[in-house]
Amino acid sequence: MLTISRELQLAVAAVRCAAAACQSIQATLVSAETLEKRDRSPVTVADFASQAIVCEALGQASSVAAIVGEEDAKALREDAAAPLRDRVVEHVGAALGRELDADSVLDWIDAGNFDPAGGDTYWTLDPIDGTKGFLRRGHYAVALALIDRGDVVAAALACPGWDTLLCASRGEGARELSLKVDAPMTGAAVHVAAATELRFCESVESAHSDQSRSARIAAALGITAPPLRIDSQAKYAAVARGDASIYLRMPTRPGYREKIWDHAGGALITTEAGGRVSDIHGTPLDFGRGRTLQADAGVVATNGAVHDQVIAAIARA
Repeated sequence: MLTISRELQLAVAAVRCAAAACQSIQATLVSAETLEKRDRSPVTVADFASQAIVCEALGQASSVAAIVGEEDAKALREDAAAPLRDRVVEHVGAALGRELDADSVLDWIDAGNFDPAGGDTYWTLDPIDGTKGFLRRGHYAVALALIDRGDVVAAALACPGWDTLLCASRGEGARELSLKVDAPMTGAAVHVAAATELRFCESVESAHSDQSRSARIAAALGITAPPLRIDSQAKYAAVARGDASIYLRMPTRPGYREKIWDHAGGALITTEAGGRVSDIHGTPLDFGRGRTLQADAGVVATNGAVHDQVIAAIARA
């Protein structure tokens, strides 16, 4: 039986542990600890270690065995990747407080290879959302969400750049907790900004969103302040906490669809903080179609009060 409150506690504990490992790795990061995926985005020791830590924790205690993660261990299994593999095993072992063998760690990473269907219940994980932000020592996030038959029902979002963690469960509101591994689950409720406080945020990377179109939309809304540009789902956290009131992720090419792990956690947290999340046409995001948001184009997250106004400005732009 799925008990959301218990699953959320597990998610928070897992994400805290993974974030601590990421912070430790970042403090000693060297360029030799990177690979490149086919899409040319950097993958670090931290991406692999974070996914292994979260998958191991959920595998031990969660009632939901299925995990849709961003990474897999294929590259790490190659002979040439032995030095990198050893570093991943070392950091996971340090985080969990025990010696580990490489096969176990690689298997934990590959536990995130579940292929979802609309009627499934599963976790979705971005072990480091905003890898380039991590590499430049900017904002990144460890993002974990529980999806039950297409609905996001629980989420934990670690934002080490702000030294905080946001979490939410469906219908229970959003909270901001300490990022410390041994901290309690108690924390302050978070709420979106008032309707009159308009500021928008977007990705640092211009390839992630059509920033020129975003600028036209901002102008149409009468927003003159420069955008808050930060990496990762920390943008959702900014809207949920009231640091910004609008997050725009405009499509950069026809047919591109967002990955579910890039938005599930942040979308629930923003919604539970009183905001609203949709695609650029105002349609609620559909997390029930596999690993991507196949039915949706772009993403818009707002404080709710201005959402319709933003959608109308997008249509005009």
